[in-house]
Amino acid sequence: MRNITLDNITDAVIKSMDGDIPARNREIMQAALKHMHAFMKEVNLSYDEWLGAMEWMRRAGEISSEARNEFILISDILGVEVLADMLDKKPTHDETISTVLGPFYRENPPVLPKGASIIQKDFEGQETVRVSGTIYDTEGNPVPGVTMDVWEDAPNGLYEQQDPDQPDFNLRGRFETDENGQYEFVAIRPVPYPIPYDGAAGELLKYMGHHPWRPGHIHFMISKDGYKGLISQIYDSETEYLDNDSVFAVKEDLIGKLEKAPEGADTDLVMTFDFKIRSNALVDSVAAE
Repeated sequence: MRNITLDNITDAVIKSMDGDIPARNREIMQAALKHMHAFMKEVNLSYDEWLGAMEWMRRAGEISSEARNEFILISDILGVEVLADMLDKKPTHDETISTVLGPFYRENPPVLPKGASIIQKDFEGQETVRVSGTIYDTEGNPVPGVTMDVWEDAPNGLYEQQDPDQPDFNLRGRFETDENGQYEFVAIRPVPYPIPYDGAAGELLKYMGHHPWRPGHIHFMISKDGYKGLISQIYDSETEYLDNDSVFAVKEDLIGKLEKAPEGADTDLVMTFDFKIRSNALVDSVAAE
């Protein structure tokens, strides 16, 4: 097309795509181009605004590394990661709802026995909590031998890889459910913390007029052969920012109640939270429908 105009630019770019590309590529790119061009026209985007956005993306790339992916952080702020999670992992059999992995997971945490503590360093003013529960299948049967990775921030609001003063793998552990499908571990009551906002993501937060804070939560990654993996977070019912999470990951069903421990207990608090996981057979049956 030799005469590009405001009226034909979108069609021209769409028609430039090779006819042999996969159908899914075409579906995604065609929709993306239509929405992107329509957005630019709707806001009458100026050239300087476009150039500023390109520079902002360059800065996001500069700060990104294996330890920090600024683009995932940006997608969190925009609600994109949690939306992708909800679209891809719709609960179909009343299983526990999933939410985002977050940027602070570490592979191969310490393998610990049921009931062990993930606390390697104490903090002034900390509250300890014994977390326990049962993992069921969608038929209500306890599932033994389930692997559960757990991780959380410290009372200073930092995960251990952010904080040189914390021991390696502090507040992380890997557990396995017993023959009754039960799990148990000791942790610290999680506190709200700000997502990193010293880079391009922080610039976006400021542009949007939004804060960087996340509510206090504990992360869970649950897996067993034959079952759909589950990545989720359990939120303290009394934490701040439940109604205004900076990454929009809170779900009502994932809010847990931390209660005062009974007299004589070895922790300050207790929390019971059960999970329900879906078998791969059910996953396959849903996919076939």
